[in-house]
Amino acid sequence: MERLEFPRDFIWGVSTASYQVEGAAYEGGREQSIWDVFARKPGAVYGGENGDVACDQYHRYKDDVSLMAKLGFTCYRFSLSWVRIIHAATGEVNKAGVAYYRALCAELHKYGIRACATIYHWDLPQVLQDKGGWAVRETAEAYAKYAGVCFREFGDLVDQWITFNEPYCITWLGYYAGVHAPGIKDLTQTVCAIHHLNLAHGLAVNTYRKTGLKAPIGTTFNLSTPRPATSRKEDIEAASILKAVESEVFVHPLFGKGYPEVCTGKLGFRFPVEAGDMDIIKTPVDFIGMNYYSERPAVYDEAFPFFAKTVESWQDTSDTGWYVTPAGLLRQIRWMHEISKGLPLFVTENGYANADVVSADGHVHDKQRIEYLKKHFEVCVQALREHINLKGYYVWSFMDNFEWALGYTKRFGIVYVDYTTQARIPKDSAWFFRDTIAGYCEW
Repeated sequence: MERLEFPRDFIWGVSTASYQVEGAAYEGGREQSIWDVFARKPGAVYGGENGDVACDQYHRYKDDVSLMAKLGFTCYRFSLSWVRIIHAATGEVNKAGVAYYRALCAELHKYGIRACATIYHWDLPQVLQDKGGWAVRETAEAYAKYAGVCFREFGDLVDQWITFNEPYCITWLGYYAGVHAPGIKDLTQTVCAIHHLNLAHGLAVNTYRKTGLKAPIGTTFNLSTPRPATSRKEDIEAASILKAVESEVFVHPLFGKGYPEVCTGKLGFRFPVEAGDMDIIKTPVDFIGMNYYSERPAVYDEAFPFFAKTVESWQDTSDTGWYVTPAGLLRQIRWMHEISKGLPLFVTENGYANADVVSADGHVHDKQRIEYLKKHFEVCVQALREHINLKGYYVWSFMDNFEWALGYTKRFGIVYVDYTTQARIPKDSAWFFRDTIAGYCEW
C-alpha cells in the first residue's frame, strides 16, 4: 500500500464560479452579464438552460460552507460577479452585492476556511460587451476600476486573489470558436481580446500593489500544451504552434518574454500593443494557478488553422470525452516551475465529469472520479519530490453546477446536486477527499 505525503500546510480547496452556482439572477441589484444573454440565444446552450437558479448558492451559502468544513477543506475558491458588485453603466457600487460577498467570506472564516476570490470568471457586464467587450481597450480599463473596488470592499477578508480564470477560454472560445459568450467568431477580435485581457491583468496587479494589502495575488491559466502525436518534425512543430497560440500568448508576456514569434511572424497576429503595455503586463505576481483536465496529441495539417490539429488517443475518457492523462499535468507543472523561476504554484482546478446517479442506497458511487483524482494526486506528490513549489490543490468542483454551453448535462462535483430540490448529497469522492485531507491518502 502506497502512502502519499503532502506538507502540513498544503492547501486543499474546492472551486466554483459565480454564474455556475449562485443563481438569484434578478435579486440584490444584479445586472445582466454576457452569459445571461448568450444562454438565451437559440442553440447556444444545451437544452436552452441557463444560470438563473443554478445551485442557488446565493441563498444556501451557509449550508454549503458548513459542508465544506465537514469535509475538511481549508480554502474555497469562488468568483466575484462583476454584475453583482458594480452598476456598469454608472460605476456605482451595488451595496447588496458587496454585502453578499462579505457575508460569504465571513462565513468561511467562521469555520477557519480561507477565502480565495477570482475577480473575473467570464461574466462580463453586457453593457461593456455592447461597447466592444474584450476586443476594445476600454474594457481593460473598466476591469482595472472594478478590481480596485473589489480590493477596497473585500481586502480585509480575502486571503488570496486571482485576477482571471482561464484567459484561453475567454478569448479563443468566446471570440474565435464562438461556443462561449459572447459567441463571436473573428480572429482579429480574438487577438485584440488576448492583449486587452493581458493588459487588464497587469493593470489590476498594479492597482493592488498600491493598496498595501498583503494577501497574495496571481492569475489562473488553463494551459494547452499538446504533445506531438509522432516524433516527426512536423508534428513536433504542430504541438509547438498550438502551445504558442493557446498558452504562450498569455504566459510569455506575463514573464517579460513578449508575444511568441510564431504568432507575430508566421501566423501574422497583430496585437494592439501601445507604449508601456508590456511593462504593465509583466508586473510581478505572487503565484500562478493552473487548471488542468486533459491533454491531446497534435499533428501538423496545413488544412487547419495555424497548421495544426489535435487527434484521437488511447486513454480512458470522462463523460465529456476528455482523455485521462495525468502525465500531462506533470509536464505543465514542470514547465510553469521553470518559466516562473520557482513561483508558488497551485492546481486551481482539476476534476472529472462522471454520469453520476443516486443509487438505491441513497449514495453516489463515483469510483471513476476517485481513480482520476488518485492519479493526479500522485502527480502532485511527484512534483513535490522534485522540489517544485506546489502549494495547493483545488478540485473542480465543489458541487455539480451549470457547465456553460453543456448546461446541466455534465456533473463535475464531489457533491451531487438535485436541481429540482437543491438537495446536496456528498458523493463517495467527497468522503475520499475528507480522508485525504485528514492525512490518510493511501491505497
